[in-house]
Amino acid sequence: MSEINPVEPPVVPAVPPNAPAVAPVHSDQLLSEVAALPALPGVYRYFDADGTVLYVGKAKNLKKRVTTYFQRDHGGTRIGHMVSKIARMQTTVVRSEAEALLLENNLIKTLHPKYNILFRDDKSYPYLKITALPAFAAEPSAVTFPRVAYYRGSVEKKHRYFGPFPSAWAVKESIQLLQKVFRLRTCEDTVFNNRTRPCLLYQIKRCSGPCVNFVSPQDYAQDVLNAEKFLDGETQQVLQALEIRMMAHADKLEFEQAAELRNQMSALSTVLHQQSVDNVSDKDVDILAVKVQGGRACVNLAMVRGGRHLGDRAYFPTHVEDAFFMGSVEVEGEDVAQAVEVQVLEAFIAQHYIDIPIPPALITSAPVGKALLDALSSQSGVKVTAVHNPREQRRVWQEMAQKNAGLQLARLLAEEGSQQARTRALVDALDLAPDDLDTLRIECFDISHTAGEATQASCVVFQQHKMQNSEYRRYKIEGITPGDDYAAMRQVLTRRYSKFGVQTEPTAEPAAGRMPDLVLVDGGKGQVSMAKAVFESLGLDLGLIVGVEKGEGRKVGLEELVFADGRTKATLARDSAALMLVAQIRDEAHRFAITGMRAQRAKVRVGGSKLEDIAGIGPKKRASLLQRFGGIRGVAAAGVDDIAKVDGISRDLAEEIYRALR
Repeated sequence: MSEINPVEPPVVPAVPPNAPAVAPVHSDQLLSEVAALPALPGVYRYFDADGTVLYVGKAKNLKKRVTTYFQRDHGGTRIGHMVSKIARMQTTVVRSEAEALLLENNLIKTLHPKYNILFRDDKSYPYLKITALPAFAAEPSAVTFPRVAYYRGSVEKKHRYFGPFPSAWAVKESIQLLQKVFRLRTCEDTVFNNRTRPCLLYQIKRCSGPCVNFVSPQDYAQDVLNAEKFLDGETQQVLQALEIRMMAHADKLEFEQAAELRNQMSALSTVLHQQSVDNVSDKDVDILAVKVQGGRACVNLAMVRGGRHLGDRAYFPTHVEDAFFMGSVEVEGEDVAQAVEVQVLEAFIAQHYIDIPIPPALITSAPVGKALLDALSSQSGVKVTAVHNPREQRRVWQEMAQKNAGLQLARLLAEEGSQQARTRALVDALDLAPDDLDTLRIECFDISHTAGEATQASCVVFQQHKMQNSEYRRYKIEGITPGDDYAAMRQVLTRRYSKFGVQTEPTAEPAAGRMPDLVLVDGGKGQVSMAKAVFESLGLDLGLIVGVEKGEGRKVGLEELVFADGRTKATLARDSAALMLVAQIRDEAHRFAITGMRAQRAKVRVGGSKLEDIAGIGPKKRASLLQRFGGIRGVAAAGVDDIAKVDGISRDLAEEIYRALR
């Protein structure tokens, strides 16, 4: 691959003489670079004046593909806005369209360009893990008997991993099946090594009791091997092997062992009967269905592993609305809606399987290009095929995935419509005037403590019609009288908004972020008066402050809104969408403050373990100290003479405790 960034571009016409006129929004250098592009496969990136990547695309013919952006009149569409922002371009020439496709999606996943379809999924896939069986062990131990476990993270070559699974539930269900049929252990090694009698799982026939040598290492190893074959889809081979072992025990008149194997075969047969797909030839297949509606899209991914349907998972890409406009550029002479479905599906496949192992067969609801399949095959080393119009069992899978995609998208649209309606109701009720309803920002504060201990303030953020967890903040409140909620509120608001105040120095750097459109405080007149004093001192708009005062009997739905700018109290109807949104944000702030306070309080109280780090302090003396002084803080505040009065604490030890805690 080679980068094309000409320093001195050749003097050639930017576009052919008969091309439509291009609006004078691009530099001559950029247009010259466009005209100088080669007719080779590659990847192009568009950047705005700030260096932010706008779009990443691939092309069989860079010159022809990129020129279409600058020749056409895109009007006021989003793609037109994008083209108008292009200030710089980078291109990379590759050897084939398949290489271009792989590079394009690696860049999309890395750069997150605004105008590409993006699939963001921070959660890694779970796996079922079977620990490695040692080649040799002097005596039975935890490593002699591999365990089956739920696993999420990077894999180690020495262990066996099965998956990925679409959900944690699918992994845990598979573990339960292995326990029922093969009775493999799931306990941690530390628990295993310290057992002296079998646990409850042995009693209910979910474990063979290797921890107390109720099963030989050889028989357990055979169960592990059968479990691995079962997960690989080799169920008939497992049944045949179990039958051979059962008959061998019966011939030796070892009827108890033969009965155990018979029960194992019966359990396995029951499991296979419950699986509706046990008789198909496909072992590892992914079924992908896409549904586009209302400017949103859903890709439903269903997984079949080892011949068993493991469930599905829905993905909702961002920037799909741009694909409708890109469709007119990406695909000519086709229905735009159908083109968008193909774009969304191919974008998902290309981005999803960069980090996830791909099965050899895909069943899709829309046709997938050969170039994409070739690229995936070359990347994974596995020949990948895709079927668009399947038959028999595959058609059942496809129809099920399509139905689930439609249901999931309908649910998302209903939720988003409800969320937007609540935001609109709150804007109307409080007479707010945001520039854009989607950008309305609300910040809510709450104070939490236990009798003045571990006081914490929380700030939660609502924007884009939902809570923005990544922007939540906690503030540790110090230097106030314990239990003074008003002083705590004054401190947190001052710390939060002092950077926005008009009293700041003229030379100060611009404050990061922006002021919210609404500031909610959990409380009535007292808290609002404190917030008002802070905003007045900072020169900020008092109209932003609204207090959420609990109603009569502190019942939910009877809250009243208190304003700092002198407006009279507002009481919203119990079924008001605006009140529901206010209550949701207030409750989230309360939850976030309580969890932070409890964590801080536990951290302080657990600090009592520091006593045991002092030589001469054991559990009994530690308990006596904490009981006498009411906690670690009391011990730390006590003098040497007071500490020495505790039973069992000498003067020298009291001095050592005093020094250690200070």
